[in-house]
Amino acid sequence: MVRCRRLLAGFLTAALLLPGCSAAPDDGADGGGRDAQASSTPAGTTTSSAAPAPPPPPPQLPGGGTRVFPDRRLVGFSGGPGSPALGPLTGDLAAAAARLREQSAPYGADRPVLPVFELIATMAHPFPTDAGMYNTVADDATVQTYLDAARAAGAILLLGVQPGTEDFLPAVQRYERWLQEPDVGVALDPEWAVDPGQVPGNVFGSTTGAELDSVAAYLDGLVTANQLPQKVMVYHQLHVDIVRDEGTLLDRPTTALVKSVDGIGAAADKVGTYQRVVATLPPFVHTGFKLFYEEDVRSGPLMAPEDVLGLVPQPEYVLYE
Repeated sequence: MVRCRRLLAGFLTAALLLPGCSAAPDDGADGGGRDAQASSTPAGTTTSSAAPAPPPPPPQLPGGGTRVFPDRRLVGFSGGPGSPALGPLTGDLAAAAARLREQSAPYGADRPVLPVFELIATMAHPFPTDAGMYNTVADDATVQTYLDAARAAGAILLLGVQPGTEDFLPAVQRYERWLQEPDVGVALDPEWAVDPGQVPGNVFGSTTGAELDSVAAYLDGLVTANQLPQKVMVYHQLHVDIVRDEGTLLDRPTTALVKSVDGIGAAADKVGTYQRVVATLPPFVHTGFKLFYEEDVRSGPLMAPEDVLGLVPQPEYVLYE
């Protein structure tokens, strides 16, 4: 529960800051010559052979293209406004982007890095709102600020969702305005998805493959309707029991699915958690790995990029909090 207490503390900190006409037809009387055609054109009428302007190209991901993997590796920072406890993506976002570029450089030896801004947009907490959902939703101004900063950094924005007692699908649909953008995806955190009557932070939440697939199907509809590039959909998992019946997830080419393993502790413990959690990985789901700048170093040095890249399977998303 160390992580839960830290995120709750982060929330409390954030709460305090907080075409022309054609010629007349020729009847053939004069042999159908060009002069006859010209004389039959009314004065002042012009003809045009210009082709219509081509439609604009479909939108692409930062750096070009419409598919995320296998040509890129994702490396990101998480965070939220006014909450350093939630990760380095807070405060001066341009400075955070510069730090992210430095941190991600070692991960780009075999393929380009696509930076990620993972904004904790819907944050769970241990008290209900007027709607009774035990979560608080980022306003449009906050999302716009983070999207602007992500675009300036050539990054994609992932909207992190801790649903509390709300189901994932309606919690994600609330951000439809933003998810119609080509460079915005989602990161779901089922550890914070609890049943009615439970309190986030007091118990570990969970979800199912079917619930995750309902979100992927929704994103598939947005991509198809708006001719968007692939949507990144991350689901965080720190224990095998947090996602049940994962086999009900479907392979949707419009959605790049990533399972991000986010256990805290010494390197050996993190590697053990990673191996256990990815053992149930569907073949079309990509792997992710999360590191914590503060908590991990209490048990030893932070894992170096070469250590992370040595994991099997090799992570395709590396997130720092």
